Amino acid sequence: MEWKQIPLGPLQTNAYVLYNENKEAVIFDPGGEGDKLNKWLKSEGLSPIAILLTHAHFDHIGAVDEVRDHWEIPVYLHKKEKEWLADPKKNGSALFMGVNAIKVKSADFLIKEEGKLEIGSFIFDVLETPGHSPGSISYYFQKLGIVFSGDALFAGGIGRTDLPGGSHEVLMNSINQKLMELPENTIVASGHGPLTRVGIEMDSNPFLSGLA
Repeated sequence: MEWKQIPLGPLQTNAYVLYNENKEAVIFDPGGEGDKLNKWLKSEGLSPIAILLTHAHFDHIGAVDEVRDHWEIPVYLHKKEKEWLADPKKNGSALFMGVNAIKVKSADFLIKEEGKLEIGSFIFDVLETPGHSPGSISYYFQKLGIVFSGDALFAGGIGRTDLPGGSHEVLMNSINQKLMELPENTIVASGHGPLTRVGIEMDSNPFLSGLA
């Protein structure tokens, strides 16, 4: 198993591609520049089988349709954000992008609760980690010790909670009760910025130590 971090789109949102020895791949949060991502996938000889969204804010979904349509693959999203893909007000693009507001076709599969998610040879633990948005989820891939956490937790920071549906209290509970319960050496693959580890954030993140 291997994986790649690829910053995409106007906010350089981290998309991630996880792939196995058979070159099957799952894509997390294709936030923009779909043609660039598709070309990279082709250059690596990969065959995507699904798109997994941590949440439906505009900077994480900008290339969803371009990638989905090219590879003819399904999109997974939490049910609480079912309406967000096609609604620029809910996904934030109306506020931040104006006339370039984003509308994406509906998700193919709605995640309803925490638990195991099996897609091909990939097995994830789905963790509900709301706070940044109501339907934010994290995908823990135990085999490699990595969690794709979207905008819940960053290196030295946490997700913003001033957008519609956000809650600082809920987010802190998600981080402490879900992400900080993972093994300390777990890699945190955040939606923006560099990689980190659970143990590092546990020891030094000012928001978790009460210093921020």
